[in-house]
Amino acid sequence: MKIFLGTDHAGFELKEYVKNFLQKEGYDVVDRGASSFNKDDDYPDFISKASIGVSENPGSKGIVFGKSGAGECIVANKIKNVRAFLGINEENVRLAREHNDANVLSLGSAFVSNDKACDLAKLFIETPFSGDERHKRRIEKIKQIENL
Repeated sequence: MKIFLGTDHAGFELKEYVKNFLQKEGYDVVDRGASSFNKDDDYPDFISKASIGVSENPGSKGIVFGKSGAGECIVANKIKNVRAFLGINEENVRLAREHNDANVLSLGSAFVSNDKACDLAKLFIETPFSGDERHKRRIEKIKQIENL
């Protein structure tokens, strides 16, 4: 499974930390930028690239980073076949995976520590979708909305 990453300057240090953790864990990490710290860069440029990677590679996941994670989540959800959410704690991550088959985790560097981000990332990657019929039905309705 590929894990696509994306960030701007506000999440750059956190992305680098999580990237190193994921690589040590043996995950196939694809870094879509930023590749260096630039205080004037814009998160849509990198978040869209990571999210497109997820959209074009079924079964992959993405993790995007910013200061709050909110704008990054908004951008990610503009890409077809992406179901992004703002990760805040273990329960929220588990439910997003089990109920929504979420495929992009957004993390805010202002709200999660490096170690917490790694814990949430690993939980996100390893938690399976429940496959319950009610959840499948709801995801199908989301896909229909994408085609409006």
